[in-house]
Amino acid sequence: MGMVGGGIGAFIGAVHRMAANLDGEIELVCGALSSDPAKSKASGEALYLDPARVYGSYEEMILKEKALPEDQRMDFISIVTPNHVHFGPAKMALENGFHVMCDKPLCFNLEEAYELKKSCRKIRIAFLV
Repeated sequence: MGMVGGGIGAFIGAVHRMAANLDGEIELVCGALSSDPAKSKASGEALYLDPARVYGSYEEMILKEKALPEDQRMDFISIVTPNHVHFGPAKMALENGFHVMCDKPLCFNLEEAYELKKSCRKIRIAFLV
């Protein structure tokens, strides 16, 4: 699992990491854990992530993870950012072939929701809210 948001000082990211770890089947392997690159790096260090896989932005994370061999990249992305920042990373992840798990709300308006639905249908990707 890759995570967008949820770094130091963010409540919901820790909750999602604990829930993902309940059955031992999901491992956090990378993240863009804050919109502040230094805070993202510090958060990744606190979570014992490989420094090479702690990113300064979700755009960087998605593109660099996509460039990795399929058996080494994240399998899906968990979006735990503030509500107004859900759409951008979700859309980019879908467009780059990553499954998405997104904290609620899905997005800010119906138009964005339809756009995400269209992306999912076009490439047959799972999107969980």
